[in-house]
Amino acid sequence: LKYFKQLKVFQGHSSAVNSVRFSPDGTKIVSSSSDKTIKIWDILSGNEMYALNGHLKRVNSAQFSPDGSMIISCSVDDTIRLWDANSGVEIRKFEGHEDCITCVQFSPDGRSIASGSNDRTIRIWDVHTGEEIKRLQGHTGQVKDVQFSPDGQKIVSASYDKTLGIWDVNSGERIHEMKDNLDYAVKAQFSPDGQYIISCSTEAIIRIWDVESGIPVKKFKHRCWINDAKFFPNGQTIVMCLKENTIRLWDVKLEMEIQKLEGHSRYITRVDVSPDGNAIASSSCDKTIRLWGLL
Repeated sequence: LKYFKQLKVFQGHSSAVNSVRFSPDGTKIVSSSSDKTIKIWDILSGNEMYALNGHLKRVNSAQFSPDGSMIISCSVDDTIRLWDANSGVEIRKFEGHEDCITCVQFSPDGRSIASGSNDRTIRIWDVHTGEEIKRLQGHTGQVKDVQFSPDGQKIVSASYDKTLGIWDVNSGERIHEMKDNLDYAVKAQFSPDGQYIISCSTEAIIRIWDVESGIPVKKFKHRCWINDAKFFPNGQTIVMCLKENTIRLWDVKLEMEIQKLEGHSRYITRVDVSPDGNAIASSSCDKTIRLWGLL
């Protein structure tokens, strides 16, 4: 088992930090904020490298492309923007959603992106042309999360209609509509091997679902709303952040909590795990990003 401690605090945003993601090589992190900016940070030094300016309202999410050369972001300003990760220059703007864009994700090959919106649609876009390739429709509530499967053939979505969806990327059809007394579903992510999905919702339950059947196979109950949850690269450990300002690590096989991390003074918005599984990054309404590493 790996145990973590706080290593660094990144400060520079002037408002809540809404997301944080590691670069593919694990040397940088990218953050998005309600201050309308995206920032790229050097992990070793803890210094800000670039601030990306262009969005007109709160930035909900930002992530690196699979090769680390670009960053994609989405905002309450109803736009998605593509940036050069090495210069901070905006490359392209994607427009078409009719309401706030809540989430955006690169495909594993980096050629397309998927986005979810309060307009209840999921859209797939061509990275190089900026054109909409496909529109996935079926949710009756705001779409709060989307993610490609590791092989790029499926997308999982989480919605405020209290369902999760698994979609076929090529046909655009929904393969499974997953319900299990879900409250508002806020996050859904594939396991590293693509066989399972982890989801969290406002009802304070983590669920692990079998992708093939669409049936939940495990549940972990907490006392309060869980904002985000992800598998470690080994697929056996889960990291999650709770509304009570803590980060929790769970062992999937043992079905028990193995560590609690404390340090943020306000609501933790997102967590991410480094590619090697040896670091955790967290973002918060306390305007900071925190890096956690092995004891």
